Amino acid sequence: MQAGKKRFHATGEGKMMKLSDSAVQDVAFKALDAFKIEIPSWGFANTGTRFGKFVQAAAATTIEEKFADAGEVNKLTGVTPTVALHVLWDLPNGVKDVPEVKGLEKRFGVKSGSINPNLFQDQEYKYGSLCNPSADIRAHALEHMLDSIEIGKALGSRDISLWMADGSNYPGTQSMRKRITWLEEALKASHDQMAPGQRLLVEYKPFEPAFYHTDIADWGMSSHLAKFAGPQARVLVDTGHHYSAQNIEQIVAWLLHTNMLGGFHFNDRRYADDDLTLGSIDPYQIFRIFHEIHAATDDGLGSGEIAYMIDQSHNLKGKMEAMVQTVATAQELYLKAALVDRKKLAGLQHSCDLVDAEELYRGAFWTDVRPVVSAWRVARGLPADPLAALKESGYVERAAKERGSRSMAVSSYA
Repeated sequence: MQAGKKRFHATGEGKMMKLSDSAVQDVAFKALDAFKIEIPSWGFANTGTRFGKFVQAAAATTIEEKFADAGEVNKLTGVTPTVALHVLWDLPNGVKDVPEVKGLEKRFGVKSGSINPNLFQDQEYKYGSLCNPSADIRAHALEHMLDSIEIGKALGSRDISLWMADGSNYPGTQSMRKRITWLEEALKASHDQMAPGQRLLVEYKPFEPAFYHTDIADWGMSSHLAKFAGPQARVLVDTGHHYSAQNIEQIVAWLLHTNMLGGFHFNDRRYADDDLTLGSIDPYQIFRIFHEIHAATDDGLGSGEIAYMIDQSHNLKGKMEAMVQTVATAQELYLKAALVDRKKLAGLQHSCDLVDAEELYRGAFWTDVRPVVSAWRVARGLPADPLAALKESGYVERAAKERGSRSMAVSSYA
């Protein structure tokens, strides 16, 4: 079959459905219209590893430049209306910085998204923040949480996205049970200060930088803490925060079943928390996750409250190119999962027709959806190929020329 002539959507039992069929295209366009994903401010800045930082001339050095980059990505893709902010990196003066951020929202056409407290950077957090043995340090960390909530209120941001580095490196050096109690108290106090429309998203990570025990190490701990905090708290799943070969889509299915799934930090990994661009290593995994969400929606559980967010550090790839590439990949994988014939799949699952069920499932994954995504973009007044449009625009080159002297000298993380 000649490339580019015909592209199909698998429906199982050897039958194929043309993506060009109007009914299929209607399903595809509806799915693409519904999909929005948040991009992180720190993804545009110079970031590094434990071993060093390789700076880029076009990297953003100010909150204004981060908003400019975020606005450009939204213009190119049409699906990134919000940008996640890190409090100490983006709002170092707390609520006092809100008027400036609101001005940037209007100027660049993107809104503030999730507010991310920073409980891992200050020297006093060497032995923990909300779980620190020092009551004074725990109080200071809680104050930062409450300040972050107030920033969210002032900006109209729904989600407070919490990740902590708290933990220990050696057996016997900390009381794990005491730290559970301190953490429960802090999250409950934080939850009690939230506005009715706000949410507390509790992220987990099995290790790094803590290597013996991490205070929120898995989805069970995160789910318990969210339930303890109150009804406006949910679990946040970072796709890079799992052990190798862990079945993340099963975790997603459990969180959907228990109504505890709040959102995602999307990235890819080869070894640990690599923060690689989405789908660069295992696109099938993201497809499987999206399938569980679509299936839950079909069953009436709904997915409108799930926050799709990107959390990546583009150390080697160009910042803008990597962000656009990830967003486009997310759209494609979300659409692939939307095109699974779940009614037929359910019948095959019930009758234990294993090969037909798997082939139907895999068929959707292997479908080339790029033409229909391009058609959707054109229909919505967007560039058919946002990555090519970025290159043709000269935006990165202009940013490098304007920012070069500053970005090559930046020493802070983001």
